[in-house]
Amino acid sequence: MATPLDADFALELDRADALARFREEFVIGDADAIYLDGNSLGRLPRRCVDRMRDVVERQWGGRLIRAWADDWFDAPRRIGAKIARLLGATADEVIVADSTSVNLFKLVIAALKARPGRSRVVTDDLNFPSDLYVLRGALELAGDRALKVVRSEDGVNAPLAAMADEIDERTALVTLSHTAFKSGYVHDLAAMTALAHRSGALMLWDLSHSVGAMPLALDEAGVDLAVGCTYKYLNGGPGAPAFLYVRRGLQESLPNPVRGWFGQRGPFDFALEYDPAPGIARFLTGTPPTLSLAAIEPAVDLLLEAGLDRLRQKSVRQTEYLIGLWEALLRPRGFSLNSPRDPVRRGSHVSFGHRDGWRIDQALIGDMRVLPDFRHPDNIRFGVAPVYTSFAEIHEAVTRLVRVMDERRYEKYPMGRAAVT
Repeated sequence: MATPLDADFALELDRADALARFREEFVIGDADAIYLDGNSLGRLPRRCVDRMRDVVERQWGGRLIRAWADDWFDAPRRIGAKIARLLGATADEVIVADSTSVNLFKLVIAALKARPGRSRVVTDDLNFPSDLYVLRGALELAGDRALKVVRSEDGVNAPLAAMADEIDERTALVTLSHTAFKSGYVHDLAAMTALAHRSGALMLWDLSHSVGAMPLALDEAGVDLAVGCTYKYLNGGPGAPAFLYVRRGLQESLPNPVRGWFGQRGPFDFALEYDPAPGIARFLTGTPPTLSLAAIEPAVDLLLEAGLDRLRQKSVRQTEYLIGLWEALLRPRGFSLNSPRDPVRRGSHVSFGHRDGWRIDQALIGDMRVLPDFRHPDNIRFGVAPVYTSFAEIHEAVTRLVRVMDERRYEKYPMGRAAVT
């Protein structure tokens, strides 16, 4: 009988996987390459190829300007409504627009305006650095506001007690990455939102490393605001536009600071005075990037078909399996586990630390055709996308990593990091 360290054991898990058929819905390409970076860029759905051909050839090529009325004008709301089902939100609370950073800026400024007498924004150092850049820029413009970044003691788990101490009547906004980009730590969405609300602060979540990999319950948790990208677990393609969520009860009271004609009540009236559109549409700004917007929808449909509960169950099984292989094969070779051990507090990527992490990562890619990614200072991230990642791939990736270490293949790679990691 196969044991968990055997390749046959992984194959048995794949044969028993109710979601295994969804792998065939994606372009796999080089069958020998093992892709474990879906937490940075998801694979290409086969349905997306046909969809893009239709948008380019029939709609743009044939319908031309008429395609705006046919399909394009309503796409941000239509696709937002589908994403809302992945977020535990209602259809009129989510819209697709701009980038994650632009959407974050919009919602931070709107939140600060809604809490004029409060002087602080609270976050933690597990948050995505780009979010911190946006926060500091927004606070400079807002004036007389301070950013408090609460430090994690171990770089893996959120500093919950320290966060609770910092959130008080001075706090206008609490904003966090729901799943931390380095460690994969997952915040308790409802508990942290309730903590912010007890002090009268608004709560804004970045869902970029969560959406599509686990069920979320924004409405149930009383979340105020959220943003997220669509090119990771949503498989929307490189640079795909992002989404934003605004709780229905807040929509009419929050201003969009980046005003544009798509957020205007009557965009084709071409009025010189700005009158914001009702509801979530007011958070649109300029003309949407129609081609990249269209690429998002097929993958969202696939995730809805697979079901978020089933995807999360598989993700937990796969990351548990990966951590079991780490315990048996990687820990003895000097790797630390830089992700939470508790699956409830862990997302769909697992980080392993090693003092030669960068060179090991390069050896995996260059010698072994395994594609994870690296995050400074020592994290090799293995991203599990349950809609297409197989157990056999996880086993083979660890097997190849063991070869890198035992054959010391990483030693031929330079210490200096490349511009893109």
